[in-house]
Amino acid sequence: MKIWKFRNQPDKGPCPAGWADKLGVPQVVADLLWQRGLETSAQMDSFLSPGLRHLAPPDCWPGMQEAVDALEQGIREGRNVLIWGDYDVDGITGATLILQTLRFHDVPSTVHLPDRRKEGYGLNIPEIERLAAEEGPGILLTVDCGISDVKAVERARELGFMVVVSDHHMPPEELPPAHAITNPRLSEDNPCPHLAGVGVAFFLMAALNGKLEAMSGKRMDMRQVLDLVALGTLADMVSLTGQNRILVKNGLLKIAEAKRPGLAELKGASGFSPVAALGAGQVVFNLAPRINAAGRLGSPTLAHDMLLTPSHDEAAKLAQTLTSLNDERRSEEDRIYKEALEQAEANPKRLGFVLYGKDWHQGVIGIVASRIVEVYYRPVLILCSDGESLKGSGRSVPEFDLHAGLTRCADMLLGFGGHRQAAGLRIAPGRLDELRERFDAVIREELGEAPLTPSLKIDAEMPFSQASDFTVLKGLELLQPFGIGNPEPIFASLPLRVKKRKAFGHSREHISLEVTEEGSGITLQAKAWRQADQIPESIQGQRIRLAYTPGINAYNGIASVELRVRDWEVL
Repeated sequence: MKIWKFRNQPDKGPCPAGWADKLGVPQVVADLLWQRGLETSAQMDSFLSPGLRHLAPPDCWPGMQEAVDALEQGIREGRNVLIWGDYDVDGITGATLILQTLRFHDVPSTVHLPDRRKEGYGLNIPEIERLAAEEGPGILLTVDCGISDVKAVERARELGFMVVVSDHHMPPEELPPAHAITNPRLSEDNPCPHLAGVGVAFFLMAALNGKLEAMSGKRMDMRQVLDLVALGTLADMVSLTGQNRILVKNGLLKIAEAKRPGLAELKGASGFSPVAALGAGQVVFNLAPRINAAGRLGSPTLAHDMLLTPSHDEAAKLAQTLTSLNDERRSEEDRIYKEALEQAEANPKRLGFVLYGKDWHQGVIGIVASRIVEVYYRPVLILCSDGESLKGSGRSVPEFDLHAGLTRCADMLLGFGGHRQAAGLRIAPGRLDELRERFDAVIREELGEAPLTPSLKIDAEMPFSQASDFTVLKGLELLQPFGIGNPEPIFASLPLRVKKRKAFGHSREHISLEVTEEGSGITLQAKAWRQADQIPESIQGQRIRLAYTPGINAYNGIASVELRVRDWEVL
């Protein structure tokens, strides 16, 4: 059970009269936007219709012009471009986007996506030396990495590379000595500090596109790579506001069109029609895990090749390979989760967990960390053996800055990096117990001695007369895509009576409730996903309130109202 907190700001007053009519939306939609901080009807209109015309110009981004100038100079000098990406969805889509743009302009280019187990994240000197010997020192262009790789960039420059770093991760105090660095986090004075790596790559290529037109005599339509931008941005779980909202909203339209064979076949392998319109959640939970599985258990090049190939036959084979890898990932994830959960259960007094398994797969531990956070609502580090050191992945809760916390443990770490709520680290095996104590102590100093209780932000109370109104539900769909920074609306019900409780699913892990609202007598179906162990059979017949998200369920061509249960309380 969570603590319910209503978002409404009483001192702000209601949304001005007439705005909903002016915008052509139900009143509840205008009220939601008003309570979420949009204070003019023009702001609301831009939010509801995030057109590409609202994208920021390249010179708004820190270091962007310098990066474009360096790339143009290197390309004019006849240098080949080596694109160094990452093994996750953001890094794969970013590298694919850059390669597609450069190839359009006939710029000789290759991609290197590091092997997660052999190379790890970011630039590494041995591979840079190998590539320099085999291909010669051209332009080394990073995407979704590089901002912390001081030594590797130094070595690349010694070998003769022109180095351009494009990244979005938190910059360290010492920046790498690259010829140019573009990263939205280098300055708060920019349109969107929370761009994903693929977002940075998009703006960089959009700016370079005009420069290359003078050389190739043609200009690429950058809208054709927005599918990659949406895919990488959604998978990287960045804030879906501002520039990210524009990119993702328009990119989802391109994913629906599926003109890219790789995406069409990936959608098919995920159980969708190739031309189906997908929501953000379907991309995050169906498409992205298959691409991530390539980097976790296989080679990220598999996903890169699938996204780049013009052949539907080749794309279909690669999509099936990724699906098989994802099935393997799920099995491994469940095993590690069970073992990690047992360790957590054995240490209930810890306010931060440091869990370790010698044979746990480093490509899966980040997902498991997220699942442990969901159960205990505490920061979690999960580590596994990686040669002579331990490699780990961490996830946190909103109240605790994980990157800042690891900074306070930096003297015992071999290396770390990441964001406020997700990070990676490396440590010597002999310091594992010391890290357990220090990590727990840092959390206690920051958050106090009492375990945190998760809260649930409720947007408003909504009676079933509104929740069953298709006009209202269609209006709420205009708020998509949902994600960090733009969460799905959650409403509190009026008092309800539970008529039926039914378990369903392969392992009967989901619950369906038939609930009737007191007063109106309106009865609706509510689904509680993965909550069978939290909603007992004794709930049947009880008087409750639901925290829920209403939506339209179209099954076999028949539309019906369905509530998604977020929490509940007995009255």
